[in-house]
Amino acid sequence: MSNSTLNIVKIGGNVIDDDIQLETFLEKFAAIPGKKILVHGGGKIATRLASKLGLEAQMVEGRRITDKDMLDVVTMVYAGLTNKKIVATLQKYLCDAIGLSGADGNVIKAVKRPVKEIDYGYAGDILADSVNSLAIKKFLDAGFTPIFSAITHNGSGQLLNTNADTIASALATAMADHYEASLIYCFEKNGVLLDVNDENSVIENITAKDFTTYRERGIISDGMIPKLQNAFDAIHKGVKSVYVGNASNLHLFQQQKFGTCLVNK
Repeated sequence: MSNSTLNIVKIGGNVIDDDIQLETFLEKFAAIPGKKILVHGGGKIATRLASKLGLEAQMVEGRRITDKDMLDVVTMVYAGLTNKKIVATLQKYLCDAIGLSGADGNVIKAVKRPVKEIDYGYAGDILADSVNSLAIKKFLDAGFTPIFSAITHNGSGQLLNTNADTIASALATAMADHYEASLIYCFEKNGVLLDVNDENSVIENITAKDFTTYRERGIISDGMIPKLQNAFDAIHKGVKSVYVGNASNLHLFQQQKFGTCLVNK
């Protein structure tokens, strides 16, 4: 493994939806030294566009049900509008970004989620060998900063909607073979909160056991559930550290004072 570090940052939530917040975040992201990757969603924008088109968004435990029409919408929003807006803004801050979906360069394959209790439609699940880490390393070695949208493919021409938190976790896990990798989830909250109405109730450190307890008590719910599931999965597979915190505080990551740190115990 290379001694160099790599930071994989995922941005989501209301920040993507707010041009001012997003630009502030991207300026801070561009200032992070060394190699880095950004993963983004865009779900609220996709939901709004779908509504304008007469499509109703359906969610189960923070995960979107993606029928054929909704797949068209999320592909347009994630891999198109949102991705290129982010790339253009990063160029403004002298970060040489390159926008990617999983299909570009065959960097992330996925499989259509099998139907069990719920049919998630064209939702993609990532397998252990889904990420082409050597191809991504070529982009990094060439001086590019990859910007990943939440769209993957199955290798047979079918695009798939894949949870952006899952993509970030899978990227961090795969790239840990080549770098000392850290994973940073950024959104509008200050971290994992004991009380969702109190921004000062940040849980500074959380173990997998804590996560189970908080979930059972309803303290951790909805979209935070898959986010933390993916984060602990990454830690167990060799990622150095995982943080969850406020996008506007990204600069504090360098001092290890950023949000909630997930602990491997």
